[in-house]
Amino acid sequence: MNPILSHVQAQQLLNAHKADHSALAVSLDLGRTYVELLLNASGVELPNGLHITWLDLDTIVRNQNNCFAVADDSTIYKIQEFSPEFNRLYSLMPTGENMRNGACRETAPTMLISGIPMHRIKGTDPQRDTKAKIRAAGPFTGPVLDTATGLGYTAIAAAQSAQHVTTIELDPVVLEICRSNPWSQALFEGSQITQLIGDSFDLIAEMADNTFAQIIHDPPMFSLAGHLYSADFYAELYRVLQPRGKLFHYIGNPESKSGRSVTVGASARLTEVGFTRIQRRRDAFGIVAYKR
Repeated sequence: MNPILSHVQAQQLLNAHKADHSALAVSLDLGRTYVELLLNASGVELPNGLHITWLDLDTIVRNQNNCFAVADDSTIYKIQEFSPEFNRLYSLMPTGENMRNGACRETAPTMLISGIPMHRIKGTDPQRDTKAKIRAAGPFTGPVLDTATGLGYTAIAAAQSAQHVTTIELDPVVLEICRSNPWSQALFEGSQITQLIGDSFDLIAEMADNTFAQIIHDPPMFSLAGHLYSADFYAELYRVLQPRGKLFHYIGNPESKSGRSVTVGASARLTEVGFTRIQRRRDAFGIVAYKR
C-alpha cells in the first residue's frame, strides 16, 4: 500500500520543518503504525525512494476533509472514487480527536458519500461508533450477517469473535475505497469474512432460512434506501435469522425528529413481521429485536 497522509501528519511535518528538525516519527497509514522520516530543504524522504514536497504537504493541510496517497512517482492524489452507476462520489475523510496541547490524535477515517459522512463523528469517531454497534449487536454466538459493508469496520469487529461474517455492499466502487484504507484491510485478509456485492434486499431473498445467529442492519438513511426499512425486507431478515437470534438495526439519532419518526415506524414493522422484545439502544443510535 502506498503512503497515505491526512492534514494531521502533514501539519506535524510542517511544524517539525519550521522547528528545524531533521527527522520525525510519523504515521503513513493514518495512525496505525509509525516510521521515522528524514526532512530536508525540499521536503520529506519517504520509504521506497518516494519524496513529498513541502508544497504538497501544505496542500494536504488545506484539504482537511480528504486523505491523500503518494503515488509511485511521488505525486499526491485524493483517495476518492466516482460511481457512475449510482452517481455518487466516495472519498476517504480523516477523523481525529483534538487533545489539550492542541495536537490531534488520528482515528479511523470515515467515508464521505457525496459529502455526507457515513459514520457518527460529532462527539465521537468511527471506532467508538463501531464499538457501540458491536456492543448492541453482540455477544456473537454463531454466523453473523452485516447488511451494509461500507468501510468494513462493523464486519471486521464482528469477525473478531463471530463464527463467520457475511457482509453485503451495494456498490463495488466502495470496495475500491476500502482497498486504499489502511483500517479496512482485514476485509481482504483470511477467510473469516465473506463479501457479497449487490442490493441486500435481493441477496437476502436468496439465502436459506435460519442461517444467522445475529444480524447487523446498518442501512443508508431512509431517504436513500427506504426499501431496506420496509416490512417486506424485515420479513426476510426474520426468516434468515435463527430462532432466538438477535437483530441490531442502526437508525440514527433517536433524539432528532427524523430519528424518532423512523424508530417508531421501524419498530412497528418489525413487530408486524414477528420480531419481539424490541428495545431502543440510544448509545448505539438504533434498536435491537429478537426472533421468537
